[in-house]
This record gives sequence, structure tokens and C-alpha cells, in this order.
Amino acid sequence: MHCNSCTVAALKFEIKLEGQMNLSVLQIVIDHLGRREIEVAVKGNKLQMDEKGAREFLDFCRDLLDMDQVTFRINQESWQPVEGMSQVFATEWIDEVIKNERLTCHYQPIVDADEKIFAYEMLARFQNEDGSMIYPNEIFPAAKTRGRLYALDRVCRMTAVKYAAALKGEKAFINFIPTSIYSPEFCLRSTISLSEQLGVDSKSLVFEVVETEKVDDLDHLKKILTYYKEKGFDYALDDVGEGYSTIEMLADLKPKYMKLDMQFVQDVATDTDKQKVAEKFLKKALEIGSVPLAEGIETPQDFDWLKQRGYQLFQGYYFGKPAASPLYEKRNEA
Repeated sequence: MHCNSCTVAALKFEIKLEGQMNLSVLQIVIDHLGRREIEVAVKGNKLQMDEKGAREFLDFCRDLLDMDQVTFRINQESWQPVEGMSQVFATEWIDEVIKNERLTCHYQPIVDADEKIFAYEMLARFQNEDGSMIYPNEIFPAAKTRGRLYALDRVCRMTAVKYAAALKGEKAFINFIPTSIYSPEFCLRSTISLSEQLGVDSKSLVFEVVETEKVDDLDHLKKILTYYKEKGFDYALDDVGEGYSTIEMLADLKPKYMKLDMQFVQDVATDTDKQKVAEKFLKKALEIGSVPLAEGIETPQDFDWLKQRGYQLFQGYYFGKPAASPLYEKRNEA
């Protein structure tokens, strides 16, 4: 079984023409692409072609077709307005980032109530060919636009496991995007194989669900988490806040760790509304047997407030920024 989505295979464009005017000139479009030696598969009012063909189609048809009645999709994903193809072309740069694995991981410490190291979160850092940084708010939207979320998530997970090996048994929190995994048995096989190859104990890896609040298919998420659990890994829910309102749903997912979203952590010592959310979250975590973790801590006041209420794990710039090496121990020794 081979998955094109998990690699940087050539994109396949499917273009759909609707409306009487567009259908009346469909053959003209097909003939033009043929003259340009572009291979096109025709299925009714739909055309299938590679990226070179899609570029030619867009250039040729801007003034020929009613573009409001033309849609496209890539790799069998959802249909979009045809003008969005320009954005897909413009994000071609991300293919090289993924293929050449131009990324590293930084380590950010997660500490206990005594500020002793408990784990590190592995945070991906991406680079252009010239070595300049590509920020996450650029890379992930680009990957989504170009249909590369599967491939990007995979290379991030694999890189994180490699960097986790340097921790020699200390826990590593590794992010993953549930929507980028269509079949855990297949999509996660290489990640698990790599951890075994590098001698990384499954008990030291915690897979962290990114954008927990945006997960729509809970059954699919449960399938992924069940697979991780069967393989001996723990998992965490990230960015949990007010949106996760039912105890029953969280109890069903049974996360080992729950991360309180930083928007409810920062200034919690003085903000009564945030305090209500933090206390509700804490009660919920303890009821379902999950370890409550507060992230985004930047001040001793917020740390002390959360610690006094019963939070067990903490993360944020107050304890250490993401760094190229896991050097947190030096802070304790200073």
C-alpha cells in the first residue's frame, strides 16, 4: 500500500466546468491543451491533468470561461473556486522543504511543581534553502493550500522522534494533526518503526493532538489514540479550553495529559474569568484521571496561582524558551 499524500508526489488536478457557456467551449479547451502536448483525461465535464497542465489551463481560460462556474481540487480533496489554483502554484516552495527535510527540532521544557524537568516538547523549526527561518504560521497554511499536510505532518513526526532519541529516556511530547492521518495502522507505521530502530522507549513518547478544539471527527481521533495506546505510547490533548464542555467526551478519549490553552493561563493570577476556566479545567482533568498541564506561563504569579490550585505540570517561557539543545538542567544547577 502506497500513500501519495504522505510523500511529495506530483499533484493531480481535477477541474470541473459547469454552466452552458463553459460547456459549449469545453472542446476548445481540450484541443488547446492537446496542442501544448498536455495529457488530459476527460470525464464528462471534468478534466484531469498535472500541475503544468493546470497552469496552462488557468492562463488560457481566464478570458474564455465564466470562471465563477469553474472549480478544482487536488488529490481528491474538496472542491474549491478555480482562482485558488494560483495559491497552490505559489506554495510550490513547500515541496522542497519537505522533500529535503529542511527542518530541525527545538526542545522546550515541561516541569513539575518543583520546577524539575519532566519532559520536553519537540517543536519543529523550518528553514529556507539559504538557511533563513520559515515560521509555522507560514508553513502550515502553505501545506494546507498545496495539499501537503499529510506529508508535512509525517516529516515533522519522524524528525521529532530522531531528536527525542537524544533525550535518552526523558519524555518527549510530539505534536501531530489528527486530520493528517487517514489510517493510523498505515500512516503511523513508519513513525513507530523509526522509534524502535533508534531504541526510543514507547513509554518516553507522548503524542500530542494539535488543535484539539478543531477536531470534528471524534471517532477517527479515538481510533488514532487507541492505536497509539496499543503500541505503548501516551497521548495528550493540546489547547483544551472552554470548547471541550462535556466530561463524557473527554472521559471517552481518556487522555493521559490535558493541556490548558495558554489564553486561559496568561494573567490567570489576576483575571477572574480565566480563573473560572482554569478551575473548571482542573476539576475535569482530575475527574477523568488526566494529568493537568498549564502551558504558556510567563510570570511567577501565574505559576504560583496554578500550582496552588493543584496543577501538576507547567510549560512556558518562564521555565525556558525552545532551544536547539535540552539545556534546562543548567538552570537548576545555576
